[in-house]
Amino acid sequence: MARKLKTFLTSLGFFDQAVAAPSMKAALQAWGADSNLFHQGFAREVDDPTIVEATMARPGIVLKRPIGSSGPFQESAEIPTELPEENKRGQSRPKRPGKRDAAPKKTDGHAARQAALAFEREQEKRDRERRVEQARREKERARRDKAVAKAQAALDAAEGEHARKAAVIDQERAAAEKRSAEEDARWHKLRSRLEAELRRARSQ
Repeated sequence: MARKLKTFLTSLGFFDQAVAAPSMKAALQAWGADSNLFHQGFAREVDDPTIVEATMARPGIVLKRPIGSSGPFQESAEIPTELPEENKRGQSRPKRPGKRDAAPKKTDGHAARQAALAFEREQEKRDRERRVEQARREKERARRDKAVAKAQAALDAAEGEHARKAAVIDQERAAAEKRSAEEDARWHKLRSRLEAELRRARSQ
């Protein structure tokens, strides 16, 4: 059975942000908060009829308006060109829970159930999108790992081929040096004999 939704409000960055969710935890997840804004006094449940009506029409969707303004909450809002006077004085923290807002406009049970079901559908949509994105990232990582493995294998093969060719060249160089040394020895011996014969011929 779908859980009854409540409207929660916080101020993050340049915007007041409101969302219809079944719990504070769900609201924090929708805002993407990494700390408990409720315990810190930076978020609260509201029952302002205008805010409740706007969020119940888009359950699970974070609606925004420029911080400190009294305009309507919308899914997309422009960054304000001027901050409220209290923010200009450096008092940018949102109000802590205090006096309750105006009494909410009564809604029938059918509308509340429809809003709760819509929230669950939106949550399922976000879960599907998250799974699709995770699958895309895993596929991209697998493609990258495959490309890296292929490049590494090509490098290893090239290094192996170079090592084999270098070994052959070293062997050929050693053989050439040996033949060169043998030729030098042969020539030295022959030259010595021929020079000796030349000297004997000159002395006759």
